[in-house]
Amino acid sequence: MDIGKRIKQLRVRNGLTQAELASRCELTKGFVSQLENDLATPSLPALMDLVEALGSDMSTFFSEEKQDQLVFGKDDFFEDDRGDYQVTWVVPNAQKNTMEPIIVTIQPHHSSQRMVPHEGEEFGLVLSGSVQLVNGNSKHRVRKGETFYIRGEQEHFLKNETSLPAKILWITTPPLF
Repeated sequence: MDIGKRIKQLRVRNGLTQAELASRCELTKGFVSQLENDLATPSLPALMDLVEALGSDMSTFFSEEKQDQLVFGKDDFFEDDRGDYQVTWVVPNAQKNTMEPIIVTIQPHHSSQRMVPHEGEEFGLVLSGSVQLVNGNSKHRVRKGETFYIRGEQEHFLKNETSLPAKILWITTPPLF
């Protein structure tokens, strides 16, 4: 745990300046600054005074607040090449969430996996190329910049009938991939 970072976090949350916190604990502003920048380590009595002045207790102060990751980048993505198409999970472990956003790249003259009927809904945005949405017995052309929204009541899949790869942002609920 980064004690200095935690002290600063609680100080800012309480709307205190370094000088105000230092005054409440009979410390110097410079020492509080050093603590927050990990240039000094407080003694146990000083830490206890700081924690109390910040309206907390030692148990709460040292408990780690696990925050869910909100922003994901390429290093977080996971790709699975399935031959005719590739699935890129853009949110790690999305299978445990309510919805599962993925990017599917379908090679020319190939199809995505066939989705069996399910309780749920799906949304797609064609990022590049074009695909044919086959939903039961109906077929719909979906081009770059267009979207689709379907319920999972019928077997369905995407088919790329062109000579260029097609890339689709596909969001399913519940997770299906």
